[in-house]
Amino acid sequence: MHETICIISGSTLGSAEYLAEHCDDVLQQQGFKTALFHGPDWQQVKDYQRWLVVTSTHGAGDLPDNLYPLFDQLEAEADQLSGLSFAVIGLGNSDYDTFCFSVDKIEKMLTQKQALQLCDGLKIDVLNCLDHDQAADGWLPQFIEQLKKVTGK
Repeated sequence: MHETICIISGSTLGSAEYLAEHCDDVLQQQGFKTALFHGPDWQQVKDYQRWLVVTSTHGAGDLPDNLYPLFDQLEAEADQLSGLSFAVIGLGNSDYDTFCFSVDKIEKMLTQKQALQLCDGLKIDVLNCLDHDQAADGWLPQFIEQLKKVTGK
């Protein structure tokens, strides 16, 4: 069991990857140990109990291609994830009616497997928010507060 925060990014054009790296830096500055994975598979992340997933939404509300293997494996291999707590940050375009659907899909899949959602996901509209790091900076304190409650630190 790791108390390390596992940061998982899924990106099509790189924006979510850059944002995940920013969150990694912020959490380390706050004294947390982190492990950052871009498009990992289940074997790489299954032992971590705290996840922050940073993802873009691709196509018709789909996960980015580099996250499909993880969530396909998770769906097939993980019976329940009651020891896992998580939160999701998503990037999307509000011109589409599938705005940030990847956030909804990840939250639904993980909570159906009894994982604990720490706080509401952050959905960043890339049309109206040019500074994704700043948007995350405004959201991260509530994630950290909930994380501290779960970890008892």
